[in-house]
Amino acid sequence: MADVHSKAVRSYNMSRIKGKDTKPEMLVRRFLHKNGFRYRLHLKDLPGKPDIVLPKYKTVIFIHGCFWHGHEGCKYYVVPKTRTEWWLNKIETNKKRDNEVKSQLIMLGWNLINLWECELKKASVPQILECLLDKIKLNLIVR
Repeated sequence: MADVHSKAVRSYNMSRIKGKDTKPEMLVRRFLHKNGFRYRLHLKDLPGKPDIVLPKYKTVIFIHGCFWHGHEGCKYYVVPKTRTEWWLNKIETNKKRDNEVKSQLIMLGWNLINLWECELKKASVPQILECLLDKIKLNLIVR
């Protein structure tokens, strides 16, 4: 199936997709800061350059885009009808890398929290963020 956009339009659209400072990431960062948490961003010396690092709590937070990380059963994870095989390979590679990074961080003694883009949509945000606070505080107690 041919792409519905020209090569130039597709290239422009893809160039607008952000990897950092996404809306879901900014939402979580504002919430954490408002609740007194101080954090670091995208630390290059940790595997996977986690979106948010809470050194005091030895916790990292990844905020995954449902499409890019293949969130199974999610309405935001729809495999494109063009270049399907290429996209499935790309997403599968992302999922494998996520699992490798998770294993490396656990071996280094870090606690992981994964949030999905779909969890941070308006209806579920308050519950998800309160749950996030509980998980972070639990990590402090467990240490």
